[in-house]
Amino acid sequence: MKERLQALQNFLQEQHIQGGLITSRHNIFYLSQFDYDPHERFVGIFVFANREPIFITPSMEVQMLKEAGWNKQIISYTDSDNPWSLVRDVIQGGNEINRFAVEKHAISYFYIENLQQILSGAEFVSLDDKLTEMRLVKDDNEVAILREAAAFADYGVKVGIETLNEGMTELELLGKIEYELKKKGIREMSFSTIVLFGQNASNPHGISGENKLKKGDPVLFDLGVKYKGYSSDITRTVFYDRVTSEFQTIYNTVLQANLAGLEACQAGSRIGDVDIAARNVIQAAGYGDFFPHRIGHGLGIDVHESPSMNDANDGILKPGMVLTVEPGIYVPGLGGIRIEDDLVITEKGCEVLTKFSKTMQVVKGDER
Repeated sequence: MKERLQALQNFLQEQHIQGGLITSRHNIFYLSQFDYDPHERFVGIFVFANREPIFITPSMEVQMLKEAGWNKQIISYTDSDNPWSLVRDVIQGGNEINRFAVEKHAISYFYIENLQQILSGAEFVSLDDKLTEMRLVKDDNEVAILREAAAFADYGVKVGIETLNEGMTELELLGKIEYELKKKGIREMSFSTIVLFGQNASNPHGISGENKLKKGDPVLFDLGVKYKGYSSDITRTVFYDRVTSEFQTIYNTVLQANLAGLEACQAGSRIGDVDIAARNVIQAAGYGDFFPHRIGHGLGIDVHESPSMNDANDGILKPGMVLTVEPGIYVPGLGGIRIEDDLVITEKGCEVLTKFSKTMQVVKGDER
């Protein structure tokens, strides 16, 4: 935590930026290890080029902030106080500020209006690129946590497959998965769990609902957990009771695309080439028009973070980057198949963090 705050302070000094404000939940966690949803209340970390950081938070959260490890100045307020008066005091309590940095993609217009009133005449600049750069390569502790988060995602898929029963709804199955994960100590999913049956699986981000499981349906699981502040993200697709030859072909194509994408994940390689390697497999099989999204994304505190794993990305893969590889084929009126893994780039290739089997499975109700 100390090193991260120091790196941000060094950046402010180098760029002649006198101060900045971090308000997004995930960047606050990255800099403080304090994970809190403030709802409508103001929570923020003020960073400065030439003085110590200051954390402003509701008074009822001070104890949790200290327990998270924050040992620098805290300014708290009650629900009767105006936090923007405190913000004014913090900003005006040091040297004159001519340049002030914010999270361009996270800060609200309301916050900007208030800051502009306090910092009349100051130039506002973005912290986004620097924070993205800092979070792009994970340290050993972060990778260890992400490895554990991936194991919980594996478990969620296992629960889902073992629970399959003809006539159950997507939401019933989704509820069972999340319930069993909570019994294991998971407080929060990393995104809204997706469970799709049959034709509903032809929507890459379909909405789970009252659709009932039928024999011959593909069953698509896309889920992940938040564990110690970090996210996992896995997709597996199985078949209930039987599988057609067409679905076998589609599944094997997606699996080969997944393996090709993983093989392309090498330190020093161009990021866009991972997408190209997987997409070439799907196009060669004649399903190119049915793969409408990028091959994957960065993974960390956020379930979707940099880099964007699209074919146009000229960035270079580095050891410590954590990514997903998730090719899919989605045929309207038929269904969809997606296979997604989490991985970390290593010096010698990549380590796949999600371990659940990718061998095609046909789940028979009477075999469970």
